[in-house]
Amino acid sequence: MTYLPRHFLSRLVSFLNNGLLIKWLVYSLLTINFGFYLIEDFGVATQILRGGGTWLQWSEEFSTTLDVFAWLGLIIVFELETHLLSDENFEHLSVRWGLNAVRLLCYVLLMHTVMARVVSVADFVKAERMHEVSSLCQLVEQDIIFTENNYYTAIDADTCLQLAQGEEFYLLEKGVVTDADGYALEAISRWIDIQDVLLWLLIVAAIELTLYLQTKGITEGRLLLLANFSKILYGVLFMHAGFWLYMGHWLWAWDQSLWIFGFWVIDNNLSTWRKEIIDQKKEFQDP
Repeated sequence: MTYLPRHFLSRLVSFLNNGLLIKWLVYSLLTINFGFYLIEDFGVATQILRGGGTWLQWSEEFSTTLDVFAWLGLIIVFELETHLLSDENFEHLSVRWGLNAVRLLCYVLLMHTVMARVVSVADFVKAERMHEVSSLCQLVEQDIIFTENNYYTAIDADTCLQLAQGEEFYLLEKGVVTDADGYALEAISRWIDIQDVLLWLLIVAAIELTLYLQTKGITEGRLLLLANFSKILYGVLFMHAGFWLYMGHWLWAWDQSLWIFGFWVIDNNLSTWRKEIIDQKKEFQDP
């Protein structure tokens, strides 16, 4: 029988006790989710923009993928700054410039996401009821897609009687229609989308503030308390995840939960770092 070396077992126990296994499992799952969103956005974009579109239109359809890519980049930057990099490496000018360059790119992409969400809400507000249409069967062979609850289906002779309820239809964008129920769901969906990105920006701002303060050796005070208070926003994000799960979008709910755990990992890194700063101050003060 072959036995595992003692040093291997001790390292494994230490790895588990420090929560590193959970941390890297979360990071790995976030990376996999990025691939899922890329595939999903591509499928929706090829349906909506099947006749072609501008660069801005394509970027709007891939806004979720760009958004996830930016958040993943920020997670990597925060992990490096709060855990992986030693103090000596962090102080190197090239390292700090490199991290800030990645950070800037991520925030530019996130601003694009905010813009895309605002445009999406503005387009929805301008959506008009199709008064001349009382049945989807009137739209057969017009290259129009029906959507409800973020699912898209081509309208043909076989589906026109099955897709919609009632006689009210709305043109959400060129070639995409929905019924009254779909219109109501779309309003909720787009509101949650823009609310989500703004809440995440507030959370990241709190992390950036905490990171800045602890870099200066500050471990207490009103600003740090304000940054920690922002963690209550995670509760709202969990509620959104519950809504997506209820609506059948398990991927979105799963993804939302993973990102919450991912940023909790960063918060834990900051807490550990803060304890180290406090311990160092006590050692310096002790005679």
